[in-house]
Amino acid sequence: MSEVIVLTGSPGVGKTTVTDKALESTEKTYQMVNYGDKMLEVAKDQGLVEDRDQMRKLEPSQQKNLQKKAGEEISKMAEEKPVIVDTHSTIKTPRGYLPGMPEWVLKPLNPDLIIVIEADPQEIISRRKKDQEERERDLETEEDLAEHQSMNRSAAMAYSVFTGATVKIIQNHDGKLEEAAQKLSRVFDEG
Repeated sequence: MSEVIVLTGSPGVGKTTVTDKALESTEKTYQMVNYGDKMLEVAKDQGLVEDRDQMRKLEPSQQKNLQKKAGEEISKMAEEKPVIVDTHSTIKTPRGYLPGMPEWVLKPLNPDLIIVIEADPQEIISRRKKDQEERERDLETEEDLAEHQSMNRSAAMAYSVFTGATVKIIQNHDGKLEEAAQKLSRVFDEG
């Protein structure tokens, strides 16, 4: 029996940190896969790109096919061992929000659970400032981040309508990593 858990959250919310900590204490063993990394792997296998920056320059139809193929490959991985997919619920663009899991991604993934990691907007801003040397993050105001997190919740529920997946929201507040990780670990163990 396959199990696919989708893990989402705005950039800088601490998804990876909370997940790594939660996996230390969970009873189950999961495969972690980053959706963008899987798309890059597929694109390289097809000889379309050599690096991630080149993927943005592909034709939309090629990108759509890569997204679909990555979803199919992740679904196959889940037949071997449960998978946690690190991806975006929504993608903020200058023209508005795009779904992180459009229909052609959602269908092959068919997640059982969608987890949205959140934090207060000011906490995310502070974390992004600390990450500036390592990562290039978009500058967003507290209002922008509140809106983005609201869109993430809305998108997660819409994805749930199409898949029957449960949606779980976990808060990752400053100084409360252990608490967030324990909540996430319990969710993993209940699956």
